[in-house]
Amino acid sequence: MAKGRTFFEKVWDDHVIADLGENTFLLQIDRLFLHEMSGSVAMRQLEASGRRPASPSQVFTVIDHVIDSAPGRGPSDSHLPAGTEMIKAARRGSHEYGFTFFDVGDRRQGIVHVVSPELAIALPGLTLVCGDSHTCTVGGVGALAWGIGSTEGEHVLATQTLAQVKPKTMRINFNGKLPPNVYAKDMILHLIGEIGANGGIGYAVEFAGEAIRDLPVEGRLTICNMAIEFSAKYGFVPPDDVTIDFLKDREFAPKGAAWDEAEAYWRTLPSDLDAVFDREVDIDCSRIRPQVTWGTSPQQVVSIDGRIPDPSGIEDPGTRKLVESALQYVQLTPGSPIKGVRIDTAYIGSCTNARLSDLRIAAAILKGRKVATGIEAICVPGSTSVRAQAEAEGLDTIFREAGFEWHESGCAMCGHMGNDRLLDRRVISTTNRNFEGRQGPRTRTHLASPATVAASALMGVIADVSTIEKG
Repeated sequence: MAKGRTFFEKVWDDHVIADLGENTFLLQIDRLFLHEMSGSVAMRQLEASGRRPASPSQVFTVIDHVIDSAPGRGPSDSHLPAGTEMIKAARRGSHEYGFTFFDVGDRRQGIVHVVSPELAIALPGLTLVCGDSHTCTVGGVGALAWGIGSTEGEHVLATQTLAQVKPKTMRINFNGKLPPNVYAKDMILHLIGEIGANGGIGYAVEFAGEAIRDLPVEGRLTICNMAIEFSAKYGFVPPDDVTIDFLKDREFAPKGAAWDEAEAYWRTLPSDLDAVFDREVDIDCSRIRPQVTWGTSPQQVVSIDGRIPDPSGIEDPGTRKLVESALQYVQLTPGSPIKGVRIDTAYIGSCTNARLSDLRIAAAILKGRKVATGIEAICVPGSTSVRAQAEAEGLDTIFREAGFEWHESGCAMCGHMGNDRLLDRRVISTTNRNFEGRQGPRTRTHLASPATVAASALMGVIADVSTIEKG
């Protein structure tokens, strides 16, 4: 009797073209998403090799990474010295090769990992690659997606295939219900804090359990976005009714009989009941509180009512040195509470937490209130469509009246793209990385959910959202 298979094994097997030996397989790639930063390099390399794209209809391009997010930006504005040329090169190549292209000014423009599920370019059971490590985000709709380099991007352009080493499988079960004021961002930060930032190395990670089933797709996208911060190249939630309802009637979703055929296939993909994973991890969701990072890695995280660690009490010399180094960078006092740490900036943006549901959560906290005196507050919607929908609901008015800047969509200011605006500032942020210099030179980033960022913006310090009544 054949043994059950996991979601990952089913999708992987459906895409194997050849077994190359030593656990390496040549895979069919269904979607390639390019952006102006690494995508323009891949296109230039392809042109230099004298080749042409093998399947332009399977390639999509967006301008998101280095384009300025400031209101009123021009079509090629960038703070990065080479940014304008990257944008123009991506534009030229996309038109020349006939890719589906979402330019600045297009209602479909936005951060690539927000746009691809929003438009149903990412679909359950598809393989999707992009030159960005957070491509695993779209595992939230049941796609098998991962980040690649520009040389791999050139290979996919030329062949629509890619060789990959098959990883082991891990299932993480988020058991039980989430407490109030705890969101998807808190779940994934809690996991990384518990297991460690290297916990997912060598695994394809399936997120499961009651709390995952209860999450809307946008929350699942947040969880999968940070799978790479857990060092898992692949993170996903197998499709269910929630996924299928989310995708129905979106622009690039199958229509008519093709939809019925696709839905029937998607319903075969969840892991079989007797499927065996190489590792299983159980998380008790009742123990999760709002999370905030204190250091320079997502694993350096505590609950909102926790304290910054004291390295003098850490026996392992390697861990002690890492904590000492992080504390020196973030300029925090060992043993002090994380709650109450003075901030300079509140930032809501990125492919992690800048979707419509994130903006609604933040707006419910900000409504009728003002950002604390002296605090800089910035909101960068995840896509032009999210921005337009938020404006249709009046969320932009709430943000603006509270004291937030309301920006155009893009990645800039999540990663430092030449804009030194956050230089030497302490930022509470909905982004996914708090590495040294991630948001700018000497910027000290604290990762948190949109709710915690909004509450902190109002208080001027890292704050517990439960102390603020929602509007």
